[in-house]
Amino acid sequence: MGVCEVPSLAYGDWGERVKKRLIARVPFRGTLEITPRCNNRCVHCYVTHCPVEPDKKELSYQEWCHLLDQMAEAGCIWLLVTGGEPMVRRDWLDIYAYAKKKGSIITLFTNGTLVTPEIADYLHHYRPQGVEITLYGATRETYERVTGVPGSFERCTRGIELLVERRITLYLKSVVLAINQHEIGEMKAYARRLGVPFRYDSVIWPRLDGGKEPYETRLEPEEVVRLELQDEDRRAGWRQQAERLLRPVNSPFLYTCGAGVSSFFVNPYGHLSLCVSARQPSYDLRQGTFAEAWEEFLPEIKSRRCTKDFPCRHCNLLSICGSCPAVAEMDSGDPEAPVPYLCRLAHLRVEAFGVRGAITRRAPQTSLSAPDRPG
Repeated sequence: MGVCEVPSLAYGDWGERVKKRLIARVPFRGTLEITPRCNNRCVHCYVTHCPVEPDKKELSYQEWCHLLDQMAEAGCIWLLVTGGEPMVRRDWLDIYAYAKKKGSIITLFTNGTLVTPEIADYLHHYRPQGVEITLYGATRETYERVTGVPGSFERCTRGIELLVERRITLYLKSVVLAINQHEIGEMKAYARRLGVPFRYDSVIWPRLDGGKEPYETRLEPEEVVRLELQDEDRRAGWRQQAERLLRPVNSPFLYTCGAGVSSFFVNPYGHLSLCVSARQPSYDLRQGTFAEAWEEFLPEIKSRRCTKDFPCRHCNLLSICGSCPAVAEMDSGDPEAPVPYLCRLAHLRVEAFGVRGAITRRAPQTSLSAPDRPG
């Protein structure tokens, strides 16, 4: 009897095939923020700082299990488990294990400081799709200047080592700030030595309570582009992405992304909304079902139309600037207002990276040769 060869398919290709076959609205990707609590106190964090102690208002383990049952029944395949710092919850691994038993493909966002040999062993046997850990610096001084917690750098790097030793799929990332920008190159080199991917982002959001303090830590758009021009991979990536997405949206609807069509977000208290940025309006899953939220509540939100003809709707940089109604509302309180910071950054990028077909209308000019930020 001959051997039957089963053709193989890369995971990414399989995922794309699944998406293309989904004609109807299917909630196949969910983000679960299982706690807002964190053991770090990062200067740029958008989550309003709260105690590390257990919060009785958060969904219990039993409530999360009940929701996971409903999500799986509705067709959810991929889950992102995040926080705060999810490992602050004493029962986070129980929630993770229950989701795995439901067949979920899970990505875990963590700062890595609470990873123990026991946790690493469990993740080795019951593997996530990937673990993403944020680095805030390549040195203890810079890292802990961001986190505000002595000893956090050593705990983070130890957590990374434990996962690398067990060959768990790991991604390192960073958020570039005024106080750590000088170590981005070192962080990238550290990831390369470990044999894991590295990326960074430069966009900072206000706090969920409306506080603008995180803006004090961000780079100016000119500084961001200057940093990216020094990174060959970053330059090539932005040029390719820009040329692929260069087009105006020109839609009468306020929300034009995939949120509420194929994805959703649930906060620690059981409120479902479009995404992590668009937290309002929300649906209380303690008072209703996931099916009701998906089939009735989210479609109503997605059907909302623009109330004015604001310039972003006709800009062919909109798909690459990162602005959206949720971001605009966080920035200015108006979901239909331009976000000047992102607008300026998008125009500088297409100019600096030589993107073909970019619009000629320009944001207010500032020279890329301006002196570096003091300090």
